[in-house]
Amino acid sequence: MYFFARRTSVDEMGYAMSRLETESELCDGGKTIPEAGSSKRASNWLNNLDHEIAQVTKLKSSPHKQLAELVPGMHKSSVSTVKMLVGREANYSARGRFSAADRCHMLSRYLPVNGPWLVDQMSTRAYVSQFSADGSLFVAGFQGSYIRIYNVEKGWKVQKNILAKSLRWTVTDTSLSPDQRHLVYASMSPIVHIVDAGSAETESLANVTEFHDGLDFSSGDGGYSFGIFSVKFSTDGRELVAGSNDDSIYVYDLEQNKLSLRILAHTSDVNTVCFADESGHLIFSGSDDNLCKVWDRRCFIAKGKPAGVLTGHLEGITFIDSHGDGRYFISNGKDQTIKLWDIRKMAPNATSYSGLRNYEWDYRWMDYPYEARDLKHPCDQSVATYKGHSVLRTLIRCYFSPVYSTGQKYIYTGSHDSCVYIYDLVTGELVSLLQHHKSPVRDCSWHPYYPMLVSSSWDGDVVKWEFPGNGEAPVPSTKKRIRRRQFD
Repeated sequence: MYFFARRTSVDEMGYAMSRLETESELCDGGKTIPEAGSSKRASNWLNNLDHEIAQVTKLKSSPHKQLAELVPGMHKSSVSTVKMLVGREANYSARGRFSAADRCHMLSRYLPVNGPWLVDQMSTRAYVSQFSADGSLFVAGFQGSYIRIYNVEKGWKVQKNILAKSLRWTVTDTSLSPDQRHLVYASMSPIVHIVDAGSAETESLANVTEFHDGLDFSSGDGGYSFGIFSVKFSTDGRELVAGSNDDSIYVYDLEQNKLSLRILAHTSDVNTVCFADESGHLIFSGSDDNLCKVWDRRCFIAKGKPAGVLTGHLEGITFIDSHGDGRYFISNGKDQTIKLWDIRKMAPNATSYSGLRNYEWDYRWMDYPYEARDLKHPCDQSVATYKGHSVLRTLIRCYFSPVYSTGQKYIYTGSHDSCVYIYDLVTGELVSLLQHHKSPVRDCSWHPYYPMLVSSSWDGDVVKWEFPGNGEAPVPSTKKRIRRRQFD
């Protein structure tokens, strides 16, 4: 099923009903308060899709039935925060507290849409930016060889200022270890560097103030020098998985300090890889060959083939984010769509089909052809497709919203049109559009616990969006900007 985002719905929503006083008035008046993403098209929350993830999302973000009943037998899909609090105090659920779903139902109403407030501004493009797993740190990587780690809990103070070593073109990806002691960074090189992120040294200049050890992902045969687009720590912090422009997936064993696995995974650049869940057995990959693949490491050596292939994108895949359950994931594609996948629908091999593309197009410098916007792969195996944002010029990233505060109810993404898009996962509605940047937003990150989102752009700005805000003056929309040349 296809979803088409409409910007007008954002204004109609009043920024996700983010005013408590409005909510209280409606509550007192006995009226229904629309949730984020509500509209005429999405009035029946679960009627648009019949897939299992809709039910899973509902269970993770819907209030207890006792709190949601107006009268016996009449269920309400949206319950105001005031009524939720009253219900908890009256112990309607007979548990004396909110469940995780109750909490998500409340917190998911208050989207991080206010602001933005400037975190940092650099003279070069921002390529990657991510919160740590606990939200206490934030990492941003820039084209000008700089990587900064900010201490979120100490007023966004720069905890470590890293000057990257042997950088080729840009910092293509960074990953912080689960224990937050080490950070790895990649560029268009087979060497991934690792930094002691927990050291007391603030200025980490490669091999001047600190050593940036190099992890060699090449076979050491002196052959083709490839670049790495994507690198991620495993949940236990013992391994790294990487995708490269030599069409391969790599796994590096940090305890043994050696490359443990290389597999020729695709027929074009592997732009994105990630572990499917905490077990580390399954890996998802996406490539410029338009395919998403699932790899079961227990079968790597025996078969050297993917566990399955998922077909549906018409152009290359720029990023993949796992739902964390080893079953669902989303992918951003150069066909200007996000697709939601269920690996139980995967096929053993790619479905070959020719004749879809009858136009010449290069996403690095051309707009997406108008005649291609309504095309659909005849063998599309995706569960749902989300449209509205644009994926051009760079490998733009997309994510599920946090488990703790939203129950993964939303999907959000950067965009070439300088905005951040937030979609309702089930209805496909555009629930918020964050506008500030003047260049493509390549990456963005939602705080795992608080209603806070940080976006980073090729304009060099790293800004945060919050609910309700921190009391400071937000960045003016007409602020004076640093002039800089734009390169492909």
